[in-house]
Amino acid sequence: MKLFVGLGNPGAKYAQNRHNIGFMALDRIAADHGFAPWRAKFQGQLSEGRLGSEKVMLLKPATFMNLSGQSVGEAMRFFKLDSTDIVVFHDEIDLAPAKVRLKSGGGHAGHNGLRSLHQHIGPHYDRVRLGVGHPGHKDRVPGYVLSDFAKADQDWLDDVLRGISDGAPLLAEGDGPKFLNAVALRVAPPRSSTSPKPKQAQPAKPAPETPDTPDDRSPLQKLADRFR
Repeated sequence: MKLFVGLGNPGAKYAQNRHNIGFMALDRIAADHGFAPWRAKFQGQLSEGRLGSEKVMLLKPATFMNLSGQSVGEAMRFFKLDSTDIVVFHDEIDLAPAKVRLKSGGGHAGHNGLRSLHQHIGPHYDRVRLGVGHPGHKDRVPGYVLSDFAKADQDWLDDVLRGISDGAPLLAEGDGPKFLNAVALRVAPPRSSTSPKPKQAQPAKPAPETPDTPDDRSPLQKLADRFR
């Protein structure tokens, strides 16, 4: 069994924040793959279902971002899971918008949700890093991630969420590269060539032969012309 965790803050006020893209990813997976209705459990919202052959639990901590580890730790102990059975979806300011990367273990890089997870379950869990871009200066980061996605972001955001949902069964099976490929097919689908093929040069037609002008001179005239 796998535990997919989305990071975010609870409540309508934060629902469309960049910080809540982890919640958005789980909501899309649950809706597209027929998961059970969300219910209150483990200081969060829990839904269960199947992705391919894998049983998967989806968890959105309701403790606010900086206490996310409390909810995740409680669920992990209840289901007797190892931290390596957990996949966390979170916003990543060090990636450009629409970029998605996978990472196993490592530091929390100052992300409050990941910092809390480190405290409660350790660093050995998988992460789906969802790029939201950087505001340009570290002092602007808190306000940036706690602001809603702009209208201009909606197209790529929808593509990313659809791609995550497409690839979710592959992620549950542990096939990270195929999961990322599924996301890429939504975000940057291959373009089919619609431009006409260049015409091959046709060989030049030979110039028509000019027929010889008939020689109607008399034999005597021909002889005379030779001596002129």
